[in-house]
Amino acid sequence: MNLKSDISSVKGVGEKTSAVFRDIGINTVEDLIHYYPRTYEKFENITAIKDVISGERNAVYGCLISDAKMLRFSGKTMITAYARDKDGNSIEIKYFNANYLLKVLKRGSFYVFRGYVKTVGARYMMTQPQMYKLDEYEKLQGTIGPIYSSTKDLSAARIAKNIQNCIDVRNEYEEYLSSDEMAEGNMLGLAESLYNIHMPGNEEMLYKARRRLVFEEFLDFYKGFRMQEGGYERPQNKNPFVEVADCKRLEDRLPFALTNAQKKAIEEIIKDITGPYLMNRLVQGDVGSGKTLVALMALITAAANNAQGALMAPTEVLAVQHYTNIMKMSSDYGLCIKPVILFGKMPKKARTEVLEKIRTGEANVIIGTHALFQDEVEFKNLKLVITDEQHRFGVNQREALRDKGIDAHILVMSATPIPRTLAMVMYGNVDISIMNELPKNRLPINNCVVDSSFQKKSLDFIESEIKKGHQAYIICPMIDESEEDNFNLKNVTEFTKELKEHYGDRARIVCLHGKMKSDEKNRIMDSFKDGLYDILVSTTVIEVGVDVPNATVIMIENAERFGLSQLHQLRGRVGRGDSQSYCILVSDAKNQESISRLKVLNETNDGFEIARKDIELRGPGELSGVKQSGALSFSLGDIMNDSDVFMLVINMYDRIFERIKDRVSRRIDFRTI
Repeated sequence: MNLKSDISSVKGVGEKTSAVFRDIGINTVEDLIHYYPRTYEKFENITAIKDVISGERNAVYGCLISDAKMLRFSGKTMITAYARDKDGNSIEIKYFNANYLLKVLKRGSFYVFRGYVKTVGARYMMTQPQMYKLDEYEKLQGTIGPIYSSTKDLSAARIAKNIQNCIDVRNEYEEYLSSDEMAEGNMLGLAESLYNIHMPGNEEMLYKARRRLVFEEFLDFYKGFRMQEGGYERPQNKNPFVEVADCKRLEDRLPFALTNAQKKAIEEIIKDITGPYLMNRLVQGDVGSGKTLVALMALITAAANNAQGALMAPTEVLAVQHYTNIMKMSSDYGLCIKPVILFGKMPKKARTEVLEKIRTGEANVIIGTHALFQDEVEFKNLKLVITDEQHRFGVNQREALRDKGIDAHILVMSATPIPRTLAMVMYGNVDISIMNELPKNRLPINNCVVDSSFQKKSLDFIESEIKKGHQAYIICPMIDESEEDNFNLKNVTEFTKELKEHYGDRARIVCLHGKMKSDEKNRIMDSFKDGLYDILVSTTVIEVGVDVPNATVIMIENAERFGLSQLHQLRGRVGRGDSQSYCILVSDAKNQESISRLKVLNETNDGFEIARKDIELRGPGELSGVKQSGALSFSLGDIMNDSDVFMLVINMYDRIFERIKDRVSRRIDFRTI
């Protein structure tokens, strides 16, 4: 058996399993050893119930003191039981829609229950814990276990076993980095990395293994970029726009002054679109820096030159907000634009009308989601393509929209600061505008980090803001308590009920989450924006771009569960008006990494500084998934979060080129990214 052997040559992989593997793109042994775990779990030591830490995962050993009982509610079933340890302390165990456990959870049975602990008054509770026999769990204590993405016919345990049976073939890979180069990048050898990504010896080995494999992916990508870079020619601007007075007239009539950063970005964009080459510009601006107004100036210029401009947003909520704001400005200031909006789940009649306006050119500003690049969308004269929060779109998506036009200018906007060199690799020969200045009327957001014991004080503070006529967001990481892997975190459904009981008629409360239908989400957001509700309880569906100037408080529950950049984006939902705003980060986390990350948010509102600290802090620590959500289609790497590894590739490339120039990449096909 070698790297190129058929998947069926792996011990334990028969004809049926081979077919299932092929369905998910695994055809060879090499494919299988590069099928990385989606996350990991570290098996804690068994602890006494009295010593468990609320909000964290614990393993307790106890005897069931009664048979399990079943309760029914809202079409679901809940199984409950109580376990007691040798010290006489008890913990409640709850499972949803697991009726078979009525025959398993019997009085007198002993189990190790492993899950996240929640305190309710003086009681301890675990929801959806894993169950083990004592001898079974004792073998796992202290180890790190991989968890693979599974299918109906292929369990995560089966995948792990199959990989173990072929992992030795990794030694066929030839090592091309020196020991000094590996130390420079804080990486393991290639063969050692492949072993530790699947069977890590400890957290540090996993960290170094992942860095090396991300390095491999980025190196293949960068090699492809460098190979085609020499043939790149900047496209000519065959029909340059002329500068129009409409932008200046709008600026003069605005009730606020543009920042110097906004003025500079607009000036650079106008220079591009009226110049000899097509624009390819990235606008990097922190949350609340006014990127949308900069984009509007570009759209106005395109419209005044009898061209169409498209603005693509990552979510329907944000697209609707852009459309609403631009329509209002067009009406208030008599702009030369005729906006329409297009998204996936529009009524058929409305969609047909919008498509016709786009085709005939009656609409000269088109706002939408990924629906903009679908085949049925036909533009008359698309000359400007803008993508907002661009890292949420893949390259192919951006290219598909650009290809709808002929000789179209490209403007991408991001609130995620990235190094200039990395931006040039991601977007080609890109120019960059930096907007690191907030409007003068914006007050810095006041931040605080508290634990759950401060909940009443936090809710009282929110009530005091409501009495002043302001509004608040409360963010929860989960939608409801029955979600898989819920870990007893705060969830929107239950917490909304708790808040309504707490406030009574003193606050109007509504909840929002991603499982709602588009119309319902838009209705709720519009109602909140119009002041019909005081508190919006939501998941991170409101993370990007939602603009409600009257909202002055955001409270983020289980803040340790979010990344630094995501927390900064969420915090950016407040502080958008001229009133003092506040961010309350609630966390009971005890580990040092989470505490350090939240301390960064507590000390600064500067997104550029937060991005720098994020890279500084990242390292061995909490175990998390290796599959990231970057725009490019890497298996492990995230072009944003792993930018330090990408810069390492760029810095090392010329030094190691002779060693890797003839290497054929299996994992990354540059042409498809």
